[in-house]
Amino acid sequence: MGPHLKVLLVGGGGIGVIAALSLEASAQVKVTIVLRSNYNTVVEKGYDITSCDHGRLRGWRPAQVTNHVPVVSTGETPFDYIVITAKNVPSDGVSMADTISPAVTPEITTLVLIQNGLNVEVPYLARFPQNVILSGVSYAGSQELQYGTIFHGSHDSLEIGAFRNCNTQKSREIAAAKHFVSLYAASGKASCQFAPHVQHDRWRKLVYNATINPLCAITALDTGSLRRAGPFVSKLLEDGMAEIIAVAAAAGHIFPKALSQELLDLDPMEDRFEPSMLQDAKKVGGHTLRLGAAINVTKGNSIEYEYLVGEPLREGIRLNISMPTISVLYALCEAIQFKNGAKSSKIVRQRLPR
Repeated sequence: MGPHLKVLLVGGGGIGVIAALSLEASAQVKVTIVLRSNYNTVVEKGYDITSCDHGRLRGWRPAQVTNHVPVVSTGETPFDYIVITAKNVPSDGVSMADTISPAVTPEITTLVLIQNGLNVEVPYLARFPQNVILSGVSYAGSQELQYGTIFHGSHDSLEIGAFRNCNTQKSREIAAAKHFVSLYAASGKASCQFAPHVQHDRWRKLVYNATINPLCAITALDTGSLRRAGPFVSKLLEDGMAEIIAVAAAAGHIFPKALSQELLDLDPMEDRFEPSMLQDAKKVGGHTLRLGAAINVTKGNSIEYEYLVGEPLREGIRLNISMPTISVLYALCEAIQFKNGAKSSKIVRQRLPR
């Protein structure tokens, strides 16, 4: 076996840690993980992980742990991949594309965006026109309960494809995607598939993420409680999902009407799953999985709504599709952001008309 591949992973929460575990389990990769708030805990004690795929791990760390993005100078060994699992919050100041730029080697480093939402690739394509940029759609149910404590309760399943970049050869993009798939799935502990239709896959997940995720965040309810809240809430979810399916169809991505119920059934009513927008706001103990926007709400954090709700809404406006339910969800997310004192998301607003 040759030298290990170098991977930089930015975002050491629930999804990021499981991604690092799966990559290092291949025995072909050395991961350097960039941490922020949980850096001191992980350096001192490592991660305490309970995983349905990897078992119980105490004191686990990847090859290197740092609190800053390394600078790769000319002549140094470049990173083969930079994996971004951090929440996509453009209002937080410096863009992630600018943050990782010191570690990116033009034409060599492949970027992997394991992030939810629509148009997440746009700032990276603009900042790194000569690099391959991959899409990652993750279905792993994993969260950081408290600093350094990870609970991973549902199988790690990842779909990898390439965002089309007119400056790179399509064959090179496909090869990079398939290589990453082989690394991620090598241990047999995670499922990873090559997914050539990345925008279709992202729209499919948005039927869930643009509706249930923000509504859980707004109400501070888990998915099971939300669905039991009453018929008007159920109708609100149905209408929002129908609007996403309609704008996806106008954009060329056709889904059956039954998809809404299929996605709802992934979270049984008796479950207490909290999506990503709820998760980051709520960091409480216990082995219950939680939704991202809502977690950020209770902590007063910025919430990840622009790429999950705002971008589908703007696409609907562009395509002249009525989206009254999604418009209300977006407005409420904006109000929460204002209440939390977070800056408005100028990055997205300057790019697409409202």
